[in-house]
Order: sequence, then structure tokens, then C-alpha cells
Amino acid sequence: MKGLERLIAYLGRYKAAIVASILSNLLLSVFTVVSIPVIIPFFQLLFDRVPSTATGKTGVEAWMNAQFLQLIQSQGKETALVFVCIVIVIIFFLKNLFRYLALYYIAPVRNGIVRDLRHDLFTHFLALPLSFYNEERKGDLMSRASLDVQEIEWSILNVIESIFKAPIIIAGCLIFMFYISVKLSLFVFVLLLFTALIIGGVGRSLRASSGTVQQKLGNLSSMIEETLSGLRIIRAYNAQAYTQRKFNQENEAYYKTLNTLLRKRDMAAPLSEFLGVTVVAVLLWYGTMLVMQQTMSPETFFAFVFAFYQIIEPSKYFASAWYNVQKGRAAMDRIEVILATEISKPHSDGQMDIREFNHEITFDHVGFTYANAEKPALKNISFSVKKGEKVALVGPSGGGKSTLMDTLIRFQEIDNGSITIDGKDIRQLKVDALRSLFGVVTQEAILFNDSIGQNIAFGEENIDENKIKDAAITANAHDFISATTEGYAHNIGDKGNKLSGGQKQRLTIARAVYRNPPILILDEATSSLDSESEKIVQEAIDHIMKDRTSFVIAHRLSTIKKADKIVVIEKGEVLAIGKHDELYSQSALYRNLVDNQNMAI
Repeated sequence: MKGLERLIAYLGRYKAAIVASILSNLLLSVFTVVSIPVIIPFFQLLFDRVPSTATGKTGVEAWMNAQFLQLIQSQGKETALVFVCIVIVIIFFLKNLFRYLALYYIAPVRNGIVRDLRHDLFTHFLALPLSFYNEERKGDLMSRASLDVQEIEWSILNVIESIFKAPIIIAGCLIFMFYISVKLSLFVFVLLLFTALIIGGVGRSLRASSGTVQQKLGNLSSMIEETLSGLRIIRAYNAQAYTQRKFNQENEAYYKTLNTLLRKRDMAAPLSEFLGVTVVAVLLWYGTMLVMQQTMSPETFFAFVFAFYQIIEPSKYFASAWYNVQKGRAAMDRIEVILATEISKPHSDGQMDIREFNHEITFDHVGFTYANAEKPALKNISFSVKKGEKVALVGPSGGGKSTLMDTLIRFQEIDNGSITIDGKDIRQLKVDALRSLFGVVTQEAILFNDSIGQNIAFGEENIDENKIKDAAITANAHDFISATTEGYAHNIGDKGNKLSGGQKQRLTIARAVYRNPPILILDEATSSLDSESEKIVQEAIDHIMKDRTSFVIAHRLSTIKKADKIVVIEKGEVLAIGKHDELYSQSALYRNLVDNQNMAI
């Protein structure tokens, strides 16, 4: 129910539009109910049953008969008929005017809630810990942000107007029906209650099937995304047939589940109509018996049937809305899983500001364990780095080097110990201020489907074109950028696929340079490049590392030798710290890594 509670909470942001829609629906209901008794004089004229007196009548019916008799006596039957028709037209005009106004005011509510839901979901995506994404499939998350939100718009919010309209119309018509005949109304009410129980049972079954459909659709979206991302590998390993079989299995499972769902959903309209016709047939039989027994006049019975007809449409719509809400709740529950996921401690902002780095970074007995992990990723790590030092982190793959850097920029929050910058505990610093001190270049060149200039100045609102050019020159990227047709306005495509590996990496270096950070983190920035590209990129890296404090997760001996300090890490622990020559003679692990020249870091 929490998913629906969240949607209801969103309604509070649109109080004015909701009040206007409710008032319009209220007036719609009033004119819908008023349109029922005005047909009685029409049938009285049609069947020549105009009473000569209002004797025996009470309340509203007596007043209407009195007015109608006076009109006939003063103007004649023909004029009275014209007058009745004009009144009917006016009433139905007002009824439909307020129907439109109700929809007019509810539209920004429905669309606004979808907008707010997408906004909150995207904001949560940006704030969730990186470890969350290690356990989730990207395609499934994309499905929740797009298809599930769309499903909510179609299934729940598209019928939100019925929530305000249908109950009011039904209540008004029921009041009129009970006014005409309590006995006949109770008879109809029992039939409607029986119908509602049947529809409710099917609706509960529909919700369960909807959850399965959304899950399988997420799996299908995830597989398509993975296939498009890994198409080069799929073809290189002749795995097209294997991939096709896996896709066919998921696609077939979705097809069968969707068929089941649609068959249940499509049962709503015919089942509602059949049950409605059955109720009408029984009503006509019972009402006709009352007319034949002269306990009810024919024109009054016609008005009663017309009132019941006014109930059928909103009831059918309400029944369809119930089916759709059950279907949409499954999608909302999947989104609620994301929105209910707690944002991790790294985003608990400190209060202290920091704008520059002047002295020293200190790791003091740092420990960290991933959620649900049996062993800690970092154990009792202690060392310091002075301003301007180049520090190389080496060791076997999975040893904790990247995790250590993640704790430094608070992608992960340490469990014990402390990390300080110029004596300030990073947990006491504002996260945005802390990260402004760092420039990060990763092994995978992460770029966006935008222009070269926008990628270099990524995250900046006011772009300095001269600064962009200077950053590109520093990163050895200006020459290839100038050779493109549009220069810095050239769009690099999805993930930068219009560029070579070396060009993409140089853009990420230019992005770091543009920010002009005092501290650099280079996470195997050249490991995926060919020799020629590596040489160009390494020159750019050497250039930007001048006069900056740098952490380099390295696997090239040439890079390691240039470091002022080398930290050897294995299984989350620091085994040795020193320069190349002393470590080579003192650390067996380091010597083995250097000798093999095939370090998997």
C-alpha cells in the first residue's frame, strides 16, 4: 500500500486544481441527477398521462407536477413540450460543460504526478550508493523509470477523474432512486453488490499477474541493453545463436504472461456489461410487475430506469478503473522498491567547507566492509600523502585499491578509522566541497552523448570556451578535435562511440584538467589502450600530474617508477610502502608483480 500512499501524497501538491475538478464533478453530478426527473413530463405528454391535479403527490414530485400543469393550462401541450425539450437541452449542455471542466482541471494533476514521480525517481538514482547498482540490472532499472512510470499513468492516473466523478454521480442517482422507491432500490442494490464481489475477485488476480509481467518486461529490457552494449563481443565469440536463444526464452515467457494478463484485463468490460444487462433484465421484470400492480406509474418507472442507466456508465468505468488500479499497483510497487531504498551514509552531508588542499591527506586505521560481504574490503589501512606527491597503488586485482579511492571521495563510507585532509575528517566536510578537490580519470572512458565541449566542461552551467580549449591542449586532445567537422561542437555519439579509445581517454583527462583540481585519481587510465594511444595518453597524464597530488592505480612499470610513494595492497591490507628500489628488494609480492609485468590490478 505504500506505493499508493506515495501517489496520494503527491495529490497534496495540486490542491487548487483538485478542488476545481471536484466542484466541476459535483456540478456534473447535480445536472446528471436533475436530468432524470425532467424526462417525466415528457413521458406524461407522450402517453397522454398528464394529471389534472397534484393530489396525492408530495415533495419535489408534487411541485414539478404543479408547475407542469400550470404550464399546460396557460400555454397548451405543444408549447409545454417545446419548453420541456429546451429545459432538457440546457440541462445536458451544463452537464457536459462541467464534465469538460472536470477533465480540464484534472489533466495537470494527472500529468504533474507522473512528472513528479519521474523527478523523484531520477533524483533517487543519482543519490543511491554505487553498491546498489552492483546488485541491480541496469535494463531493469531503466524499465522501472520508463515503462513502469508509463504504466502508472495509463493504469492509475488516467482514471483518476473517475475517483472524483463516479462516486458522486452514483450517490446522486441512488438518492433519487431511493426517493422514488425504497423497495425497488434495495432490490437493485443487492444485485449491484453481488456484481461488485465478482469483479473484485478478478481484480485481485489481475494485480498478481501484473507484477509478474512488469518483472519479465524488466528482464527483457535488461537483456536488450546488455546485448546492444556487448554486441562486439557477441559477434567476436560467434554467440549470436546463444544470445538469440536466451532472448527467445525471455521473450516467450513475457508473451505468455502478458497473454494471461490481457485476458484477465479484457474480461473486465464484457463481464461488467453482462452483469449489468442481467441486473437491468431483472430490474425491468420487477419494475414492470410494480407498474402492473399500479404501485408505480409508468413514467416514474421510466425515470427510475433512466437513473439506473446513469449509474451503469460510471459503475462500468469504475469497474474498469479498479482493474487498471490493480494492474498499476504492481508497477508502483516496483518503483516503490527504488524510492524506499535508503540513501547511504556517504551522502549524509557534513557542515564544514573546504575549497583547497594545502598540506596532507592521512588514512588512519581505515576499515570498510561492503554490505552483505563476509570479509572486509579494507583492513586497518594507514599512510599519509603530502601535497604534490605522486602515489602509486599496486597489488592484485580485487585487493582494495579502487575501494580505497572510493572511500577517499566518499562513494563509500568507512566503517572505522578516519581519513583527513589538512586535518579535517572528510565525514565532517560537505560532500560537494570535498569532491570539488578531485579530478577522476577511470579505466573506462565514461562520456555522454553530447558535444566535445560539453563533455569537457561536464557539470558546468557557464562554459568557458577558452578554458575548454586550454584543457584539451593540456590533454593532447586539441589536434584530433580540430580535425572533426564541427570542432568542439562535434557530437561524439552514445558513450563516445564516434571516437577511438585513445581519443575518448584524452577527453576524460581534459575534463579533469578543466576542473583544475588539486588532487587527481587515475584508475588504470591507460590499461585498455594500444601502445601508440597509451604513449599519447601517458604524456597527457604526466603533464597534468605536474604540481598536483596524484593517486595512480597503476600496472605499468614506467608509471610506478615515477611515483614518489608506492603502496602495495593485497586483500584489503597495506603490505608495504616505499619507493621502487627498496620495495623490489624487500617485498616479494611487489617483486613478483614487477617481474611478471602482467599485473592484474
